[in-house]
Amino acid sequence: MISRGFFKSLYSSDKSLFRSIKNIFGFYPDNIHLYKLALRHKSATIKKINGIKINNERLEYLGDAILSAVVADYLFRRYPYKNEGFLTEMRSKIVSRNSLNKLSRRLGLQQLILSSSSHPRHSKSAAGDAFEAFIGALYLDKGYQFTHKIIISRIIDIQFDMEQLVETELSYKSRMIEWAQKEKNKLEFKVVDEIFEKNKKRYFVAIVVNEKTISQSQDFSIKGAENSAAEKAWQKIAKETEN
Repeated sequence: MISRGFFKSLYSSDKSLFRSIKNIFGFYPDNIHLYKLALRHKSATIKKINGIKINNERLEYLGDAILSAVVADYLFRRYPYKNEGFLTEMRSKIVSRNSLNKLSRRLGLQQLILSSSSHPRHSKSAAGDAFEAFIGALYLDKGYQFTHKIIISRIIDIQFDMEQLVETELSYKSRMIEWAQKEKNKLEFKVVDEIFEKNKKRYFVAIVVNEKTISQSQDFSIKGAENSAAEKAWQKIAKETEN
């Protein structure tokens, strides 16, 4: 059955975008304007007279929630005997900012982003943000069941090796970075001191969130000190979240 989106694509001034979405995700949009909005980076914001900002941030918020729900459902069914900790970590590996940035670039979605010349589309998080916003647009355009199908059949089944993902270690530093990006917090890993001990240098690293130090640790390598401090910070954040 030919979709109405296909017929719209024949007469639309956005033929190229229709074709790109079809090639990447395997379907024709019904409401192309939602996807155009999903691909409009905040640096290319259009401001309406009443103060409304036209960019992809609201769709990114929605897409993040939909993507997380679909991935959680998928993992819950795929691993019926795994505990909550395993499922949570696997979901983090799939929907982490770093993972979505790489995914968006592999798919070619990044090349469709509209951004200002001062904020190029290949900037740090633009690709992953656009992917989440695209999922938000897809949900509004096609509904949850269709969105669920696309995420599973065109993304997870094709783009992720689940067996390899199980073996991939998610460091505490990665968890902290992902948390900070999602919560819009400023995160810093600061080397606050260095001490020589028996011809070795010991590094002291502090985790600073929004100008506030929340943990410190030490090691004979900066990387080790960072991850140790990040583990302390992560446990502290998890405890506060539970309360």
